[in-house]
Amino acid sequence: MPNFFEANKKYIIYGACSLAVLFVGIQLYRATNKPTFVKTIPLVRTVTVGTTDSASSNVYPGTVHGRYESSLSFQVAGKINARYVNLGDKVKAGQVLMSLDPKDVKQSVEAAQATLAAAISNQQLAETNAMRYRQLYASGATSKAALDTYNAQLDAANAKLREAQAQATVSGHQLEYTQLISDADGVVAGLVGEVGMVTGAGAVMATVVRDGEREVQITVPENVLTKLKIGQAATISFWALDNITCNGHIRDIASVADALTKTYRVNVTIDNMPQDAKLGMTAKVSFNNLTKDAEAFVLPASAIYKVSDKTQVWLVKDKHVQLTNVKVSGFNGNDVLISEGLKSGDTVITAGVNKLVDKQEVRLANETAAK
Repeated sequence: MPNFFEANKKYIIYGACSLAVLFVGIQLYRATNKPTFVKTIPLVRTVTVGTTDSASSNVYPGTVHGRYESSLSFQVAGKINARYVNLGDKVKAGQVLMSLDPKDVKQSVEAAQATLAAAISNQQLAETNAMRYRQLYASGATSKAALDTYNAQLDAANAKLREAQAQATVSGHQLEYTQLISDADGVVAGLVGEVGMVTGAGAVMATVVRDGEREVQITVPENVLTKLKIGQAATISFWALDNITCNGHIRDIASVADALTKTYRVNVTIDNMPQDAKLGMTAKVSFNNLTKDAEAFVLPASAIYKVSDKTQVWLVKDKHVQLTNVKVSGFNGNDVLISEGLKSGDTVITAGVNKLVDKQEVRLANETAAK
């Protein structure tokens, strides 16, 4: 009997050939259909930094304020039951701006008046008794000890009377304090209190800008601060008034920097206030005699990358990014002023800074000059 291999030789050969063909086909398929990996290079927006020119570096935005502003608050707590002015209204000294519900305070006043009336009666009785015993003592009808007792009662009654009078005066003042009164002629520049609101004593409810001088408040970085002095001339323009300009001078320079922005507040008095200029308007203040070393690089605030206590920006060099430390010397609107860490011609990324990694390759979407 033929063995199994001999009997199935033909089928075994066919099967082996089929496996060989299948193996070769798989290898050819793998060779001709290798997966392709597409390298994604992010697109970034950049600016090329350069020194600021004198026309822009010496101009600082600010808002018009009154030199003297009164922050007014109630001296007692209570519920506001009336408001007599609106934002922007002109007011006179002594004018009532709003008032509290006086019911509770009136009860205190009545209680103080009742206490005062009782103290007056007690004092009169003590005085009558003391006078009577003085006469009895003078005639020898009573002892010195009895007279001393009634004199002491009179002294106590006088003290109680003074206490009641003082309490009645305080209660009367508290009733007056239920009205918020303007302390000067001016314009209502701020209102917090509304009818129905319960307020505590000392909480600011209204702000009145007094009539008189107007000024522009600006902020400057520390490298500019050293170039300014009180009395220094300035030119002021108003964006809403077709850039009408007027003259001014520095009245005050803050001695301490703002804790958040590290900039210094400067108050510039307006010498000839335009008739159409209003409180709160945006103004631009320029100083034409600042020296060149007061300038700094200007970048959009979106370019800043801050981790822990380090302030950094992403630079593009040879189409790859790298972090560099910088020093922010101030703010100007939505821009930041960089005093250290950059040089003219550096390319800085201004958008998507939180999605980058060091040495990453990037493509430049646009490149504009930062001045």
